[in-house]
Amino acid sequence: MASHVSWRAGGPVARAYFPADLDDLAEFLGRLRHDEPLLLVGLGSNLLVRDGGYDGTAIFTHGALKEMRREDDGRFYAEAGVASPKLARFVANAACAEAEFLAGIPGTVGGALAMNAGCHGGETWRYVDQVLMLNRQGERILRSAEDFAIAYRHVGLKAATDEIFAAAWFRFPPGDAEAARGRMRELLEWRVAKQPLQLPNAGSVFRNPPGDHAARLIEAAGLKGTQIGGAQVSEKHSNFIVNPEGAASASAIEMLIGRVQAEVREKFGISLVREVRIVGVAGQGGERS
Repeated sequence: MASHVSWRAGGPVARAYFPADLDDLAEFLGRLRHDEPLLLVGLGSNLLVRDGGYDGTAIFTHGALKEMRREDDGRFYAEAGVASPKLARFVANAACAEAEFLAGIPGTVGGALAMNAGCHGGETWRYVDQVLMLNRQGERILRSAEDFAIAYRHVGLKAATDEIFAAAWFRFPPGDAEAARGRMRELLEWRVAKQPLQLPNAGSVFRNPPGDHAARLIEAAGLKGTQIGGAQVSEKHSNFIVNPEGAASASAIEMLIGRVQAEVREKFGISLVREVRIVGVAGQGGERS
């Protein structure tokens, strides 16, 4: 999975499936063993597969679930594999506002739905009108926000566990196209200036605690620049862990995450909660050869 996640680290998956489109994915799910573990992968920007690998099927949505359109009723439809910045540009060009924050999320619509992704004051589920789910039988199910428990960086179905996000319909208010494009340019410039985008990373590693910022706590704990096996707490933004040489193993990254959590807890009594998802079984640590 090192080739499929933005950290450029990680072990193998037992099986990989690249659907042709939404219909193909629905048919595949209907034929799949009902207890097969599934891992949904978009741009791999919020994911780490442990070095021992993942004994299940990874479904790669980016480049497959890619349909995006403006409906007659004004809503925006986007499938789970659409990159969030692409949806932001589409909405801006349609002279609607408040989708600009999506340009700062380096993942797909499916990932944004699954974790209520947000930044710069915006959150995904604030604009969700309806979602299309697929269950393990490949059946399509339409759901509204009321069917989900929605919180900061967390979304879960209240009454089902075997469904995955396939697509969503969003509502954004009218706005000015040029102003929206300008705001997106500002956000990109801010990201380039403040975040280590030139190095392999997975975005913000930890959620911000109530009333504070994870980056401030990590820096105050003296952890900026700390390294384990090629993984490093970014010198540019303390809530990023980078893999500068592409040599760090998944184990090294996970060990560094654990060290950051332990030291922040010891110094400040605050338990940092991961934003990134870690799956699979442990393998050999150290650096990759």
